[in-house]
Amino acid sequence: MQLNETNPKSRFTRGALRHRNYRLFFVGQGLSLVGTWMQRIAVSWLVYRLTGSAFLLGFVGFAGQIPTFIFGSFAGVFIDRSSRYRILLITQILATVQSALLAFLTLTGHVAVWHIFLLSLSLGVINAFDMPARQSFVVDMVEGREDLPNAIALTSMVVNGARLAGPALAGLAVAAFGEGVCFLLNALSFVTIIVALLAMKIKQVERKPSTAHPWHDLKEGYRYAFGFAPIRYLLLLLGLMSIMGMPFQVLMPVFAKDVLHGGAHTLGFLMGTLGVGALVAAGYLVSRKSVLGLGRVTVAMCLLFGLGLIGFSLSHQIILSYIAIFFAGSGMMGALTSCNTIIQTVVDDEKRGRVMGFHAMAIMGMAPFGSLMAGSLASHIGAPNTVVLGGISCIAASLLFARKLPAFRKAVHPVYVARKIIAVDKISGPL
Repeated sequence: MQLNETNPKSRFTRGALRHRNYRLFFVGQGLSLVGTWMQRIAVSWLVYRLTGSAFLLGFVGFAGQIPTFIFGSFAGVFIDRSSRYRILLITQILATVQSALLAFLTLTGHVAVWHIFLLSLSLGVINAFDMPARQSFVVDMVEGREDLPNAIALTSMVVNGARLAGPALAGLAVAAFGEGVCFLLNALSFVTIIVALLAMKIKQVERKPSTAHPWHDLKEGYRYAFGFAPIRYLLLLLGLMSIMGMPFQVLMPVFAKDVLHGGAHTLGFLMGTLGVGALVAAGYLVSRKSVLGLGRVTVAMCLLFGLGLIGFSLSHQIILSYIAIFFAGSGMMGALTSCNTIIQTVVDDEKRGRVMGFHAMAIMGMAPFGSLMAGSLASHIGAPNTVVLGGISCIAASLLFARKLPAFRKAVHPVYVARKIIAVDKISGPL
């Protein structure tokens, strides 16, 4: 199970992609996520077009993410007791129905803000189960931990390739045909991931039935996740990034329309540039030879994210905004992927669903409070000042995490060695 550290290129071409199930997932998810990003951009543009309110923009973002905070931990317990494969298949079918309903209402001219709110809320409930199930399912597809870091980085590349293509296509589609077409294309795109899942040959994992009450399993997962220092530090860092930094995305229509004086195409290209930056960071992580050094990478990426946000918020010229949002995207996705890789590598498999439930809560669960706060602040102090505060907070979070790196290394190295992720002679190396 020791990582091959001789050729970064071979890690890309012969790592996770040598597993048939992961190849199917890689292609199916890639196509589906393009539609998902098209819908995200179209929803935000539709809300702002209908209302012209930054607060309602943040409120709809809140509705789409708050279910993860409420249900994320319980979803983790359910995932540890059930088939990850079955859960993921069900969530994809339900998400297809949600997109189809939104497309029907918009294309027939009957859509209202309360429709968008309720459908965003329902999608949030679906995602509360989908996100931890999807993250936990990666280890089932690669059938071992040796290719897990590569699989996580490749998945990030897929996400960010979609983040690049989806917003750009959404901007063009909204300008030419309206938001409803984006919702329809998203509903159709789910077919690819559903077909990929049905084509997989998954080994049935025999799970020991839990006789304990779900509350007991939940408390056990909480004690494990927050009792183990590396996972605790990473979850707290992700939570701070999510509530303070990442909500800048819900304010992007404000920047596109009011700060940069553009339209739907401007929003699409801004989000596309964000995706390019994120894709570059994911490509860097795919090319890495080892999991060693990811702690320092996390610090650097979080710092870059904060600086990029500050630069973007202060810019009033489109070219400078593109440059700043590129670096913000690189830092954001680099930090998220590094944290995910470390957590997935060190977590005990029988508690993977619960820990990834907490992981989903830290990212998606805290974001709604950030979205609501960002919308409220933007209404009072303006979107640029709101994003500046977020950038400063991310810089502070990166510096706080940097102070914990010595304790982080001490706790993680023995786990990596015990699981043969790294050789014994690497124990003194940096993390």
